[in-house]
Amino acid sequence: MEAYPALVLNADFRPLSYLPLSLWSWQEAVKAAVAGRVNIVSEYDRVIHSPSWQMRLPSVISLKEYIPAGRKPAFTRFNVFLRDHFACQYCGRSLPVHDLTFDHVIPRAMGGRTNWTNVVAACGPCNLVKGCRLPRQAGMRLLRWPVEPSSFELHEAGRAFPPNYLHHSWRDFLYWDSELEQF
Repeated sequence: MEAYPALVLNADFRPLSYLPLSLWSWQEAVKAAVAGRVNIVSEYDRVIHSPSWQMRLPSVISLKEYIPAGRKPAFTRFNVFLRDHFACQYCGRSLPVHDLTFDHVIPRAMGGRTNWTNVVAACGPCNLVKGCRLPRQAGMRLLRWPVEPSSFELHEAGRAFPPNYLHHSWRDFLYWDSELEQF
């Protein structure tokens, strides 16, 4: 039963988030459907039932009330990596999250702050080479200068990284940056 998550769409039928993909467990989806908080858009073949009632598990649900996107995204390690497309901003190598670090462009020892405009994703080797120096002092260049992204920009960045598993009923609601089939 754990393998039946429901894709959660906002009232405008867009996913609440792409990365992580907005999913609810089947239990949460059923509770919300029974409470009338969501519309069931698509269902799995799997049926659950009680002695007097049955329903197919929801695979796609939409909220009945629109939730506006946050104006400012949270400054988190993961969101920095997402903004930087999971790539070192010095050498450009794309890496999994567990192999990335973040680097203060202006080191904290020199008064650099821990914020959107001073922190970038970096691989371990580049972070070691740069050390507690400015990029130019270390003979390094930033591929992109760090900026504070909007929620929309992070949402769009998340679309570039589809998860490993997508149920076929979700595909009409997820717009990954991939080529469409031609008929």
